[in-house]
Amino acid sequence: MDASELHCTTNVEKLNEQGIVLRRTVYKSCSTILGRDQFDDILLRIVSKQQIAQSFLLKKISIHRRFVREGKATIKLLTQNVLVMLSNCPPDKLAAFLACLKVKLAVKSNEGFTGDRKRLRSELPRSFEHISPLVENDLLRAKENIAPATLHDKTPKRKRCEGSSDNLPRKKLMITSNNAVKPARSSVKLNKSQLRVLNAVKCGQSVFITGSGGTGKSFLLRKIIGLLPPHNTFVTASTGVAACQIGGMTLHSFSGIGCGKGNLENCIAMASNRIHLQQWKNCKHLIIDEISMIDSELFDKIEAVARALRKNDRPFGGIQLIVCGDFLQLPPVIKPGEKKKFCFQAESWSTCIHKTIELIEVKRQSDPLFINILNNIRVGRCPDEVVERLSRSKENKIDSEGILATRLCTHKENVDQINKVQLQSLPGKAKSFQAVDSDNNFSKTLDSCCPAKAKLELKEGAQVLLTKNLDVGQGLVNGARGVVKSFSTGNTAVPIVKFSNGIERQVKAEKWVVKTGTGGQVTRTQLPLQLAWAISIHKSQGMTLDCVEISLSRVFECGQAYVALSRAKSLEGLRVLDFDKSCIKAHPQVLNYYVRLRRQAKLESCQAIQ
Repeated sequence: MDASELHCTTNVEKLNEQGIVLRRTVYKSCSTILGRDQFDDILLRIVSKQQIAQSFLLKKISIHRRFVREGKATIKLLTQNVLVMLSNCPPDKLAAFLACLKVKLAVKSNEGFTGDRKRLRSELPRSFEHISPLVENDLLRAKENIAPATLHDKTPKRKRCEGSSDNLPRKKLMITSNNAVKPARSSVKLNKSQLRVLNAVKCGQSVFITGSGGTGKSFLLRKIIGLLPPHNTFVTASTGVAACQIGGMTLHSFSGIGCGKGNLENCIAMASNRIHLQQWKNCKHLIIDEISMIDSELFDKIEAVARALRKNDRPFGGIQLIVCGDFLQLPPVIKPGEKKKFCFQAESWSTCIHKTIELIEVKRQSDPLFINILNNIRVGRCPDEVVERLSRSKENKIDSEGILATRLCTHKENVDQINKVQLQSLPGKAKSFQAVDSDNNFSKTLDSCCPAKAKLELKEGAQVLLTKNLDVGQGLVNGARGVVKSFSTGNTAVPIVKFSNGIERQVKAEKWVVKTGTGGQVTRTQLPLQLAWAISIHKSQGMTLDCVEISLSRVFECGQAYVALSRAKSLEGLRVLDFDKSCIKAHPQVLNYYVRLRRQAKLESCQAIQ
């Protein structure tokens, strides 16, 4: 990633001493570049095809970066009384750009800036060169003195408290092998297949990312979201829960066609209201997660709506699609008697998707035996050795230090009943935690999308799991299991949870953001916990569970048993109560699709070698 250049919208404002705007220049599509002049001082240059380039000498500045994850930041040039407001930036690129600026300016401040007198007397021709990539020596030199008088980072201090709007820990900077600055969490290396996906996206191709559970599809999707401009990128998923996990909205909400059951003319009419029409026109990149639960009829309908509203006859109206999912997991929900048709069977699928890449390398599990078992079950195979190993797992002792195994159930009503009975059986009075919603008119939407309940009741001894990543480095991730040991004292008592990895800590309220179909967003602030004696298989998607107990006697869908089993991190942390090989099912049409897909991938690989 080139950390010295951004392609974005830039708004430049010249202020007087009272902070009143004297002059404003808007560059709707420009390159904002860090460079050096003939004196080796740092310049910020704004280049646009439609307007004259502007350059600013950087000395004393302040950076406002509260909305970096939304692709926005402001740089204030203190000596010139100028505001440079950046927007519609790819979030990851913006973070790297600001980090580069901060470090390079700190290093230059240590060396000293060129004086005004020397500049006036100099006969050197004006020049501008792109700033060099960050190297480890830059960080070491900047660390000596981050130049507090020269650079002020106006990012608000992040608090881990109830109601906090920005409660993630600040990411540390690191230097990668190609000298690019990245947050520490991005140090996970992408494998070849993941890099192929990123390159295809950068080239503007529409891609379908598939692969078994735990191959890093969600991780890769977040990388892609961070590389695309927010104003033109719309993030969606087939379900509200999946959409909330990636900071998006449901595909139905984005498209504006309601449930999508009407005919095409009605769908186009519904989506033609001012707000949805503007979204369709602005959209250049559309991300769809959990595509396996979208049926072919709906996909074709939305594709036709896109062409009609954008007045563009190209597939999907010329929008770049980034589609993600595994057709061997949960299928589309249909009414009794209806024929199941998967998205890859849509008439428009082959014209809309330029490249399909299957991720093979499993990240969630590390045991080759367990990975082999899951690979067999995913494609509906259940040889005797798999039956024997999973049947034997019912004897596994996976409860430890008061943390019991979470039971995965096929039906939601079973989940609610188990959790209610178990909580009531604990001694003492339950403490109630009420969510705070930004707009009560959207409480039902938040109930369906957000993993945090409107009302959460807990007692000492309650089995809980995290519903949000709190500290990946310490293993406090979505799905981490724990038990409530006690409650803190004070005005706002919060649970103290002991997790399965031995860490004990207070768990305070976090904030979830859910985007609405009209382009706005609503938030819910609540404890990132849910009762964990039982959860549904559907709600477990995206989770990694340390200790899980599974009942498969009521499995009713192809792929459902695989989804449940693949949540487990290891065989040792898995207990299957009633294993029967008849519950292992894979849809024959989906199997044929993946056979063709792998045959095509093998052919392309052979051609590349030749």
